[in-house]
Amino acid sequence: MKAALERLGFGPCYHMAEIGSNPDHVDRWLPAVSGLPLDWDSVLDGYRSAQDWPASFFWREQAEAYPDAKIVLTVRDPHRWYVSMQALIATRRDVPPDLPEAGAAVLRTMERLRPVLDLIGESTFGDTWDFQRGMPDEEIAVAAFHRHVAVVQKSLPADRLLVFDVREGWEPLCRFLGVDAPAGEPFPRLNDSETMRRALQQLLTDGSIDSTFISGTHD
Repeated sequence: MKAALERLGFGPCYHMAEIGSNPDHVDRWLPAVSGLPLDWDSVLDGYRSAQDWPASFFWREQAEAYPDAKIVLTVRDPHRWYVSMQALIATRRDVPPDLPEAGAAVLRTMERLRPVLDLIGESTFGDTWDFQRGMPDEEIAVAAFHRHVAVVQKSLPADRLLVFDVREGWEPLCRFLGVDAPAGEPFPRLNDSETMRRALQQLLTDGSIDSTFISGTHD
């Protein structure tokens, strides 16, 4: 979705990877842990769209702050999502102790963000959430998935919301956003487990993600 939105002219798109590459961004999110309202113009300064945690967790607040903005609710098979989330958390958690300094710096950044991620995890899955243990039982997680989809659909008017499965390709997304679909280009496919594993490995090695992981040139 990040790659697709940026290809359509709605970039830069805010994503968790931005925090790994910009440690000072953690300070934009920490007030939420104390229950303070976030200043969205400051949080999203320099960005035209947002996707992924932590931004997507605060969809209500952003919808209110930007009443003309459209919201895309991405959906997929919840059981495959669960497996993907398990793998993602394990990759971020089970890292070698002898990381290069650039990778260690990314881990320090994510540790500073940890209170925000715990807030999100507990709010989403319940107070039994524990990042070190990983995802809760599949039944609990899948129920949270369905609950989230239902709440978003119920809370937003139809003209502001697109429920979107990326397997549908460019057409419904471009129609909703009022832009032309890129002629002859396949929809970006970046979120498969192997691509994510390589991207995270690079992030933990040299502190950055190569532009090919974001631009959509990987299949």
